Amino acid sequence: MGSTSAENNGADGTSGVGRRDLIKRSAALGLISVPAMSFLSACASSGGDSGGEKAKAGTKTAKNPLAVNDSAPMEFVLFDGGFGKEYAEDAVKIYEKDFPKAKVKFAATQKIQSTLQPRFNQGTPPDLIDNSGAEQMDMGVLASKNQLTDLTPLLDAPSYDDPAKKVRDTLRPGIVEMGQLDGSPVWILYYAYTVYGVWYSQKALDSLDEQYPETWDQMLAVCAKAKKKGMAGWTYAGKYPYYLPFSLYPMIGKVGGREVLDAIDNLEPNAWKHPAVKACFDAYYELQQKGYVLKGTPGLDHIQSQTAWAEGKALFIPNGSWVENESANVIPKDFDLAVSAPTGLDSSDKLPFGTIWASGGEPFIVPAKGKNAAGGMEQLRIMLSEASSKNFTGKVKSLTAYNGGTDGITLTPGLKSGVAALEKAGDNVVNPRIQDWYVQLQKEQIGVAGLGEMMAGRITPAEAIKKIQGFADAAAKDSSIKHYKHQ
Repeated sequence: MGSTSAENNGADGTSGVGRRDLIKRSAALGLISVPAMSFLSACASSGGDSGGEKAKAGTKTAKNPLAVNDSAPMEFVLFDGGFGKEYAEDAVKIYEKDFPKAKVKFAATQKIQSTLQPRFNQGTPPDLIDNSGAEQMDMGVLASKNQLTDLTPLLDAPSYDDPAKKVRDTLRPGIVEMGQLDGSPVWILYYAYTVYGVWYSQKALDSLDEQYPETWDQMLAVCAKAKKKGMAGWTYAGKYPYYLPFSLYPMIGKVGGREVLDAIDNLEPNAWKHPAVKACFDAYYELQQKGYVLKGTPGLDHIQSQTAWAEGKALFIPNGSWVENESANVIPKDFDLAVSAPTGLDSSDKLPFGTIWASGGEPFIVPAKGKNAAGGMEQLRIMLSEASSKNFTGKVKSLTAYNGGTDGITLTPGLKSGVAALEKAGDNVVNPRIQDWYVQLQKEQIGVAGLGEMMAGRITPAEAIKKIQGFADAAAKDSSIKHYKHQ
């Protein structure tokens, strides 16, 4: 990820959508682990267990479907971010229990690239990596240099809990597809699962005697009512306006259909000139023009906007499900945090109310030159069990790629609301890829220069669309950028 403070904030798209837990947050949560980092650096400088041969395959059995060599060492390096490392350490213990003769070397660091790139270059990478954070390695480059293991054997293996079900059949919508680059094999397994949408206090909404608005006329009416009570309708991370798409993109998909979002992702000419884009930009601009956005919002960063919202200065904020953990110290106990899919325009929208953006985060990879790729995949198979998934969800207030794992857990209000929103959406889950395919375009150009300027009232929706289309066209023609397309 990049170097601005915004990119340590939870809205960065480069590590795949949704694991928004970088250096600032990690430090704030006390999760930076100096001993682990120094241990890892020691591994790196000595090249890990360099010089050894690849582990020979073990015996394939019902309990060992990936034929892991039960005495081969396995090395696992985790990004040490907002989710902490305890969930991974717990999963390692299960691996060690299943393969008592195997020695597992586990470490957590924020310096993924600077620590591990030299080991890729030496041909001595670890067996499993959580390739996330500000120092995430470029997935496209790793894949093009044949540095990644195809995870199809893992996806086709029996799941940890139910041998009759393949691992791929236990995953949430979009996870398998996200792990592909241009219709490639599956190189990446995104472990966390983020729900994006409009976040609010159910208590505040109840105090206005209102339901969450499903049409834009209803949205404007709720904002007008809030304004009369001294509360703004909306705020957002004004300094990092690429948060706005967390509700705006799925609204565009709801109004115009998935194909509009696909055209935008594919950098198609005139994709941004679709009537659904204009209608949704006009709707958001109306919030600004009618004074329903918290005064001063364009100058607020993500933390300041979330704090103002938690203090009841604004009713709605576009965000991802990490906001519950990130704002835990400012959200009042009786806030009753909730999330909704974005409000649509009216009954002519192509997709029903409830259409939401949700997608994977925390990208795990198994390096092709690791000595124990089967062990790396087996560790992921363990993490995708119901028990490990529940452990993660219970500890970090986030869902995993495993489609379930919430039974019997006392869910926090935001998480409970996120699960309900996913259930309501059903198959109407969209996953715009522009934020992880074209990071600079999404952040600096669409976000700051386009949406940010429009929502500050400095340019009109028509001007914003013209600017953004120009940026997208330039990116499409830029041969130095790797281009992706929906298959």
